[in-house]
Amino acid sequence: MTRLVIQIPCLNEEETIAVTIRELPRQITGIDQIDILVINDGSEDNTVQAALNAGAHHVISHICNRGLAAAYISGLEHALRLRADIIVNTDADNQYRGSDIERLIQPILRREADIVIGSRPIEQIEHFSVTKKILHRLGSFVVRWITGTSVIDATSGFRAVSREAARHLFVYNRYTYTIETIIQASQQNLKIASVPIGTNKDLRRSRLIKSIPQYLTWSILTILRVYIIYRPIRFFAMLTLVTGLPGLILVGRFLVLYVMGQFGYVQSLQIGTGLIVISLLFLVGGVLADLSAMNRRLLEDLRTKLSRLEDRYD
Repeated sequence: MTRLVIQIPCLNEEETIAVTIRELPRQITGIDQIDILVINDGSEDNTVQAALNAGAHHVISHICNRGLAAAYISGLEHALRLRADIIVNTDADNQYRGSDIERLIQPILRREADIVIGSRPIEQIEHFSVTKKILHRLGSFVVRWITGTSVIDATSGFRAVSREAARHLFVYNRYTYTIETIIQASQQNLKIASVPIGTNKDLRRSRLIKSIPQYLTWSILTILRVYIIYRPIRFFAMLTLVTGLPGLILVGRFLVLYVMGQFGYVQSLQIGTGLIVISLLFLVGGVLADLSAMNRRLLEDLRTKLSRLEDRYD
């Protein structure tokens, strides 16, 4: 029996959650059972009751607001306990079309992908400003470059995950899960696919993106932080080269001039030596960060194996 769990992270979504749930499919070819799981991330309104009235099958609640990323992971973990074969994540504001879920899960049903991300028609979304569209394209390009994947819409929250892939995902960032899970999945050699989807009219303003500068800042910090976590040697090696090469050039310049009998370029020696010392510190930092990354990978593997053991003894 193939079981699909549709999870919906919520924070004060009393006015929109019912519309979202009612548009979700109840039958899909190739799926034997569909469950709707609501993750209540510390809502202070009647989100839970509204979700249950609209037809939600399961509700889990955080006592306080822990952030979208934590809600997403809580949903994955509970869906695994429900023995979901496929987990679909969608937003509570009805941004994504429930009818697209059938299209979203097809690559997983055909065993062609572990994770499938819905690609929105960004250029056609009216409430996206020109600046936001440009930043979106740039951000998705950077994620593709870092991960070597073909993800078109890196920040789309409408995505399907196979049971095995869900076991491998964990988010360290509190702000959002979208970019980090793509980078993490690429490091785990999980196959990621994209499918085109549509969007509904905007029912409310985004709570995650309060302003373009904030969105840009958080996106840059998230990409940088995740890149350091998963590729520390490459990151610190770049910093080592950026500081070490100029240092070597300056020290070499001083030595050449010194041999030629010109003794008045001590500044080159001082600055060059300083840059070389800094590059060595970056190198040491890279080694330490790589050791930490190895420890994190071991913990992630242990977490995955424990999840498989839970299935065996449940």
